[in-house]
This record gives sequence, structure tokens and C-alpha cells, in this order.
Amino acid sequence: MADKTESKRDIVLVVGLGRFGGAVAESLIRLGHEVLAIDEDAEIVQRWSERLTHVVQADSTRSEALRQLGAKDIERAVVAIGSDIEASVLTVLALEEAGVRDIWAKAVSVKHGQILERVGVKHVVYPEAAMGERVAHLVTGRMIDFIEFDDGFAIAKTAAPREAWQMTLSESNLRQKYGITIVGLKRRHADFTHAQADTFVESGDILIVSGPTALVEKFAARQ
Repeated sequence: MADKTESKRDIVLVVGLGRFGGAVAESLIRLGHEVLAIDEDAEIVQRWSERLTHVVQADSTRSEALRQLGAKDIERAVVAIGSDIEASVLTVLALEEAGVRDIWAKAVSVKHGQILERVGVKHVVYPEAAMGERVAHLVTGRMIDFIEFDDGFAIAKTAAPREAWQMTLSESNLRQKYGITIVGLKRRHADFTHAQADTFVESGDILIVSGPTALVEKFAARQ
């Protein structure tokens, strides 16, 4: 039987239950993780108590309050406070003081993100900027989905270009032409398949493509 400390290490602490924090908490639970959510607003806590198992009203800027909640035994936390930059930074400091080491934090601006990095956050998230970039790509109609990572690497779902129709990936030579990697292929009414050199591409197929962001964008623009 696992001890209490071991079980707590599997919990993700989410601080702030606004739109972003709430979405993160629900997604973590959907993925099978246990979540301890904190918000200082009693009304918000009451509302979320019907949707989350562990929701607590607390001042996340006080390390003592976090210790009382068992934060020293929790390895991962998401600080989803955005509008109040002071509370965001103080919460990060309080989490570190309470013993949490793997901290993810939301930033609402580049300056906010820089401050978070200076106080020790290794994972700064810019949800509005990321969503804006994603929507911009989807609005053009050239990509069905798009995710960009911090290091200039992207994964996209896009329609197979006409030049690849009725050929294998080896024959169309897309990787050499565009500097991208075809990860997989999805055909209507068929299962997803991992891309191989002999994977045959037809009109209407969807390709999962990865590579440097600029090259992925250039490839999608060829549709």
C-alpha cells in the first residue's frame, strides 16, 4: 500500500481557477491525474467544488498556507493567476519556499514572463499568445490544427498537397523538398497510420507534419 507522501506526489496543484486554470484542472482530471485546486475567492471555490474533488479557499501567496495543504509533498504546480502579476510572482515564491520544485506559470505579457523566469519558473506559458497564433493559422484554412513549441518547433495537421496525390511518400519526396517530417496520415473512415516510405497518399488525406515552424508554415501554404 502506497504511503501518503507517495500518493501526494501524484497530485498536481493548480492555483487560480479562472478560465485557464479551470481548463487545466479539468483536462488533468480527464487525463487521469488527481488535482488539488486553490483559489482565494470563496464563490469560485464553491462553484468548482461541484466539478473538482479537491478545491480549497486559501491565500496562495503565503507559504505557510501552502504547507498546511501539504505542498511540500507535491512535486508539480500550475500557477494560473494572470491579471494580478504581484500575486502570480508571490505565489511562485511561496510555492518554492513550501518545497514545490516543478512549477508551471501563466504569463500575460513578455515582461511578466521574464519576471517569472527570474524568480525560478522554468515553464512559462503564454496561453493567449499561443491561442492567437493557433487561431491565425486555422483561420487561413491551410491548417486543420497547429501547435508550436517554445524552441521554434511545430506540429500541424494539414491536407495532403496535390503534388503528393497518388504517390508514396518516398515518391513525392516531401521531406527532402520542404525540410519537414511526415509523422502520420489519416484517411476518411480509416484508422490513423504512422508514415512510412511506402505510405500511399490520396486526395483528401490528412497529413500530420512536424519540423521547424517556418518550414511547417511554408509546407502548409502549398495546399
